Amino acid sequence: MLPPELPALPALTRAEGELIDRYLEVVDLLGRINPARDGHTYSGLRAAQALVGKAAALRDALALMHQRGETELHAATLARALRVLDGERRTARVTVPSRSDS
Repeated sequence: MLPPELPALPALTRAEGELIDRYLEVVDLLGRINPARDGHTYSGLRAAQALVGKAAALRDALALMHQRGETELHAATLARALRVLDGERRTARVTVPSRSDS
């Protein structure tokens, strides 16, 4: 039996796709660094070191959008893309867990 098909990714410009990809990379690293989550200091250190480069790539993606005249973020479309790419689970790792989770 095949797994259920994921919803289609909404139509994005190349720059919007780059923004979403870079944003999720930063979120994943922040989730590894989150001191409210279990983990090891070495893993957090490595994630923090990588964060510098990924944050710069995120900045560059936004700068490219701005240079191309894409001056507004279409939140509904970008949020749909984040949901398709498991953004809700990935961003949840950045928050402080509820008391019942700890």
